[in-house]
Amino acid sequence: MTGRTTFKAGEICWADLQTKDVPAAKTFYAAVFGWRYENLPTPDGRSYSKAFLGDDLVTVIAPQNPQQEASGTPAQWNIYFAAADAGAIVEETPHAGGAVEFGPEEVGDTGIMVFLAPPGGGTTGVWQPGTHTGAARYNEPGALAWAELLTPEPQAAVAFFQQLFGHDVTEYPQDDGGTYTTLMVDSAEVAGIAALPADDADDADEEDEAEFWGAEPEYPAGNGDKAEPDEHALQTGWQVYFGVSSVADAVAAAVAAGAIVLIEPEGDPDDEDAGSVATLQDPQGGVFSVLEV
Repeated sequence: MTGRTTFKAGEICWADLQTKDVPAAKTFYAAVFGWRYENLPTPDGRSYSKAFLGDDLVTVIAPQNPQQEASGTPAQWNIYFAAADAGAIVEETPHAGGAVEFGPEEVGDTGIMVFLAPPGGGTTGVWQPGTHTGAARYNEPGALAWAELLTPEPQAAVAFFQQLFGHDVTEYPQDDGGTYTTLMVDSAEVAGIAALPADDADDADEEDEAEFWGAEPEYPAGNGDKAEPDEHALQTGWQVYFGVSSVADAVAAAVAAGAIVLIEPEGDPDDEDAGSVATLQDPQGGVFSVLEV
């Protein structure tokens, strides 16, 4: 088990889901990952749910804001980079070639939240911790295990994150002639950045959505309708991976609970260290991947 109590600036510390149907999402993800929940009220009379593995907080399932709900925006997983000073990140963002979409917003005493768009798109959360530091588990079954940004401008996106967080990088040449880049903090890989295939880049709709942590800020609203599965598999934005002990079992549980398989389980049979991966769409349209850990 990889427990976490603190995160360094530039590490991914958190992921959460905004969805139009919180109770249905809770049932679905409990069937896939075994999460248990604690419900807490929102200021508008609704509720959001903290998801736990044992006693460890791993994520939140929260309601969409009214604008997202009215527009039919699909559910969306969001990721957050830890930051020591969210205000300084906001000030530096335009100089790095990006845009501030939301914040900084104090979310009670839990922390300060910001949403940014790097060059090429892909809404990215930034979290300056207060009482909430991030996920208590990482890279194990039922917990966040990886995240990667698909973007039509990968080089610009890499430079953007390097300027904001000081990431080192490792580049992996790909068979198609492109490069898969990992962002690094203290020699550890924390996230990936990959080029969105040209055909998908032409058609992708960026969905700007945010987490809901017991406050009612004006979250950036997405503009996409629920797409067919093959349209949703590759879009500009962050792809979230959760660990599982068996991809085949996780996919079977997800399908039984109403998921659509976007990318069938795959892995390199010649690489003992390469875990199988599959990408799924939950019944409310949220896209996530599972990775054997």
